[in-house]
Amino acid sequence: MLKILSTRQVKELDQFTIEHEPIAPIDLMERACHAFIHWFVQHVRLEKKIGIICGTGNNGGDGLGIARLLNDKGYSVKVWIVRGEMADTESFKTNLKRLPEKITVVEISKFAKQELFKECNVLVDAILGSGLSRPAQGIYSQVISSINQTDAQRIAIDIPSGLFADTHSEGEIVQADHTISFQLPKLSFLFAENQKYVGDWHLTDIGLSKEFIRNAPTQNFLVTAKSVKKIIKPREKFSHKGTYGHALLISGSFGKMGACVLAAKAALRSGLGLLTIHVPSSGYSIIQASAPEAMASVDAEENYFSCAPGNLNYSTIGIGPGIGKGSETVIAFAKVLKQFKRPMVIDADALNILSENKELIELIPEGSILTPHPKEFERLAGTWTDDFNRLELLRSFSSKIKSIVVLKGAYSAIANPDGKVYFNSTGNPGMATGGSGDVLTGILTGLLSQGYSSIDAAILGVYAHGLSGDLAAADLGMDSLIAGDVVEFLPYAFKKMHSA
Repeated sequence: MLKILSTRQVKELDQFTIEHEPIAPIDLMERACHAFIHWFVQHVRLEKKIGIICGTGNNGGDGLGIARLLNDKGYSVKVWIVRGEMADTESFKTNLKRLPEKITVVEISKFAKQELFKECNVLVDAILGSGLSRPAQGIYSQVISSINQTDAQRIAIDIPSGLFADTHSEGEIVQADHTISFQLPKLSFLFAENQKYVGDWHLTDIGLSKEFIRNAPTQNFLVTAKSVKKIIKPREKFSHKGTYGHALLISGSFGKMGACVLAAKAALRSGLGLLTIHVPSSGYSIIQASAPEAMASVDAEENYFSCAPGNLNYSTIGIGPGIGKGSETVIAFAKVLKQFKRPMVIDADALNILSENKELIELIPEGSILTPHPKEFERLAGTWTDDFNRLELLRSFSSKIKSIVVLKGAYSAIANPDGKVYFNSTGNPGMATGGSGDVLTGILTGLLSQGYSSIDAAILGVYAHGLSGDLAAADLGMDSLIAGDVVEFLPYAFKKMHSA
């Protein structure tokens, strides 16, 4: 897992690296500049006119170093220095002295107009960095506003100026197309409220202390291919279908059997040994024809879920996709919650039943996995003021119910009752389509059935779901992606995870 550290911890990480590598601060800055350049030259053509807008702190020092290196590579570079209340740091002063005379330097200390930057095709933001303690004000705010009004491509060094790394941001913020962050991601990069500022973000390794990172405490992590490979279990030579569990999937109602089919196919593709699907009698022929590898259990009612099978001796239960919220369905779901004591997967209509009958929340088996989208989560846990506040609400709710809560969306947040949150790194906007959540329910049910711990099943399942969507989008494009495509690409996703 990639740790997500606070601004204070990152500052301590820099200092620890300087003292224990050891390396001079200006040389560490130079290393960061070279890492930025490595990305830049692969994405920006040489004929582009580059403007670099620097503050007078260390972020500005980065900008000056980058200006020198881009000049060395033949780019046309112009530098603006914003003279506000910020003092000049030593590294800024050093890189200002190193700047070749060939590079034009313009100082901004009064009102900044948009026309300042009209000659540039690309603007590099090096104004404020991550040490921000309050919203951008005065000349800094004016310059940021002018940057955002240009048609130039905008690239931020480490973090867009005006954006807080650890808390909700307000005021003028650079709206970057790309953000090149050093070593580790910032928490603010993972929230929808900051997408228009961060753009596409990229990590560059600048050799900060692995020892410090390894020992640094945090509750926030980014899931990577390498971390998933450590979770996924190889199959034993003498294993059999009983080795991988027997899951029950309670899903479907009249007009919503598609949700059941998608969840069932996904569960089967996720490696479980046996799958029984409980459906209303009208769905019997549909599920038998659509998922012949599974067994069918038929409800007493023709069109909806009204009673579970008498014997709930299953490895796990997945419940919710397409079951509806009728009164008999609510009673039947409550009975399942009272009888089944192992972790289960709860999604879709089952979540809506919980939000409308909150006394049932206390019956959720410890270690279960709930998979709400934002509106479902709001109905379950309450409202929030911003994405950072929502994250704390997610932690609190997961701890309260002693279960995993997967808040779905870009960088789906997987909350563990111990307070740790794992942000998923796979997936794409093409997956914002009906049935995608049903596929996730099936994957998670299949993994829980095999004996994965609840948190490992959630991390692995959400990652596999997103990766399958990414592979499908790479082949088919995002616009035409449907949930069934995610199921079809699951084998390739699991194969890729094994070989990462």
